[in-house]
Amino acid sequence: MAALGLLAQHPGSGYDLLKRFEKSMANVWPATQSQLYGELNKLADAGLIEVSEVGPRGRKEYRVTDAGRAELLRWMTHPQDDPPSRSSQLLRVFLLSEIPREKAREHMLAFADYADAEFNRLEQLRDAISWSDDDISFYGRAALEYGLRLEAMQAQWARWVVEEIDARD
Repeated sequence: MAALGLLAQHPGSGYDLLKRFEKSMANVWPATQSQLYGELNKLADAGLIEVSEVGPRGRKEYRVTDAGRAELLRWMTHPQDDPPSRSSQLLRVFLLSEIPREKAREHMLAFADYADAEFNRLEQLRDAISWSDDDISFYGRAALEYGLRLEAMQAQWARWVVEEIDARD
């Protein structure tokens, strides 16, 4: 749905889409080049997107079809259809009792450091973007703000876990 959503905002080639992913959506839905091109083929086969232009060296530009817009709207308005959320990070925390306490503490400190680094990366990204007043920028910034707040909370929570580990000694 990520590729379909980006194409609904602006038609583009696979390369254009990859660059837009890297600049915006990669913070919430990362994708590799091979995943993205594979997804474009699936969307085209399903009739959700179509080639709107073929340029030099066979460069294809895609646009969303009416069926694609309908599917995007259906997906956006039915979050109950999403698969259950899973977190490998929290599963590791749940199982920290299986390793020595000092290793558990190190793990949580690394967790906090990673969250801090991601927070700083997102701050730099936020500050590097020339935001406009359109809806795409507004909602993109809202998603980025969620990421900033999530990373800040995760760093704070991980440090709390470290304090609780220390208090157990």
